[in-house]
Amino acid sequence: MRKGSLNMEKLKLNNMPIRYKLIIHFLLISILPSIGLGLLIGWTVDRIVEEQSNENTVQLIGKVNTAIENDVENLQKITYLISFDPGVQEFLNGNVTGNGQPDSTAGNGESAEYNIRKFLQGFTTLSSEIAGIMLVNSEGDFISNEMYTRSGTQLTEEAWYKQAAENKGIFKIVGHPYGRAVMSHVDYKESEVVSAVRAIVDPETQVVQGVVLVDLKLRVIAETARDVTLGKTGYLTVVDDNGEMIYAPQHPFMQKIPAGLFTESSGITSEIVDGRHLQLIYRTSPFTGWTTMGVFPMDESAFGVREITFNVVTFVFVVCMLGMTASFYLAYSISRPIGQLASFMSKAQSGDLTIRYWGNRSDEIGLLGRSFNTMLAQIGRLLSLTELQARQKREAELRSLQAHIKPHFLYNTLDTIHWMARSKGAEDIAEVVQSLSKLFRLGLSKGSDMIPLSDELEHIVSYLKIQHVRYSSKLSYSIEVEPQLQELYVLKLLLQPMVENAIYHGIKERRGPGHLSIQVTERENELYLTVRDDGAGITPERLILLKQRLDTVGTQDSGHTETEAPLPDSTGSGYGILNVQARIRLTYGKPYGITIESEPGSGTVVTVRHPVVRDSYPEKD
Repeated sequence: MRKGSLNMEKLKLNNMPIRYKLIIHFLLISILPSIGLGLLIGWTVDRIVEEQSNENTVQLIGKVNTAIENDVENLQKITYLISFDPGVQEFLNGNVTGNGQPDSTAGNGESAEYNIRKFLQGFTTLSSEIAGIMLVNSEGDFISNEMYTRSGTQLTEEAWYKQAAENKGIFKIVGHPYGRAVMSHVDYKESEVVSAVRAIVDPETQVVQGVVLVDLKLRVIAETARDVTLGKTGYLTVVDDNGEMIYAPQHPFMQKIPAGLFTESSGITSEIVDGRHLQLIYRTSPFTGWTTMGVFPMDESAFGVREITFNVVTFVFVVCMLGMTASFYLAYSISRPIGQLASFMSKAQSGDLTIRYWGNRSDEIGLLGRSFNTMLAQIGRLLSLTELQARQKREAELRSLQAHIKPHFLYNTLDTIHWMARSKGAEDIAEVVQSLSKLFRLGLSKGSDMIPLSDELEHIVSYLKIQHVRYSSKLSYSIEVEPQLQELYVLKLLLQPMVENAIYHGIKERRGPGHLSIQVTERENELYLTVRDDGAGITPERLILLKQRLDTVGTQDSGHTETEAPLPDSTGSGYGILNVQARIRLTYGKPYGITIESEPGSGTVVTVRHPVVRDSYPEKD
């Protein structure tokens, strides 16, 4: 049922008048591209704005990380300076009593503890971001201006002290000081400071002598991150390596960071919190181990994007209105003359070939009408030619069948003569017949234009055997070819015309026996097939004419064809050489082909330059 309804819909569309088809066509080519362009522009703008927003956010996060790293690096330098102070070393060695207890005085009349406190106070005075500094030795004694402990507290048992001792002198940020026994005179809340520690280690024994505890005011980090706004409601937050919030605004979208959220040092991810889709862009500082993360809702879009979208929708609407008006007008102006021409064609279809189109239009419709008149005039002639072409086709098929049968009949007949000669003991006749059979079989090569070099040489050997029987001792020959070259492919029947000319016009005209040599070499990825004889040679005049003919073969302005008259005194020999030259030039181009060198009385050297071909061309079906 479904298939039938689809066929009916297709049939209705095919039966629709051309005017309506043109209207639909014009509407499609005007409205659909406009809608597609609008969608593409909207998608592109949204993508570009999102990419630029993400890139800007990443840059802001990088700057915030750099500012935080500078502050933390300043704390690290302070801890190093404290550890190198001689008074601090005396305290760590137990020579100075901390916790406010009396001790020995320095050379200036002040107590050593007072000098250390004054030394520590210098850092808090110069660096306003430092909330307090505490120095604790291995006995649990401490010195600090801003910080103190509850009575009975053993500082060496504190978690922050143990973490510093485990790091063996490496600076470490421990985050917010939740649950520690150390308090500040300024009464900072635990969420308002961030603590950092570093153990002071004896360089010789590697024994922990004490720990430096520094509290950093969170407002330093807050001022850096608070000034950055992402969109309308987005913000920056800082998280430590344990996922705890170091800094967050008053009403953050995320109260807690999910475990395993940061899989890499930086990236972009998304989370759904309380039904709101949030995009998170983060980067982890390799120095502090903290992660600065930008958080903003994904449904917020820039005002510019909405404005561009409005303009695109307005443009599409205007184009659609103009397209509909133009579609109706163009459809009417095109369909009316086509309808008139269709009525003439209907009369011609009914058998009235005398009907003609009358009109003075000069556009395509007028051209079509005049072509219609010409067509009707030619139909009669074409009807008579059809019968002639059918008869010629049948004759061509018959000739093709006969041409296909003749080679097989010739092969079978030669094989029969060959075995009859052997059965009668006529070995010389059998050898000549066998060579002739191979000559024809390899020459046809099943219709292939490319044959292995070994088959080409076998074809020449068969030809030379037949000629050797004819000329007996007057003709001797030799073939030199490297074994690996015989697997290469060449155009078939390359050497036979040259060998034939060498015998009939060289060795035959020579007094006494002659020798013909064939040599195949490879140089610079090119194959050179050389036919050399010591016959009568070629006269200079005829050699110049032959070279000129060879040079012009295969060029568009040569004006020569294979059916032209042969060279003077050649007795038809020019056909074969020109044919080989034309086939090489047409297949591989002008750089390849035949070169001839000869001197009267000294013989002739013919060289065929052929590219190295390792695979034959696919045969046609």
